[in-house]
Amino acid sequence: MDLLRIILSILLPPVGVFLQVGFGGHFWLNILLTLLGYIPGVVHAVWIIARR
Repeated sequence: MDLLRIILSILLPPVGVFLQVGFGGHFWLNILLTLLGYIPGVVHAVWIIARR
């Protein structure tokens, strides 16, 4: 399941974070990072998935 989340995080970072933590602070932070730049959103999403 983590592999699927990581793949989704590379394609759409907020979706991977949502599947991991739901509608929490990390989800909204990831949306903000993705809007500011795609790469920071991906890095944050993969970090959240790998950390949990």
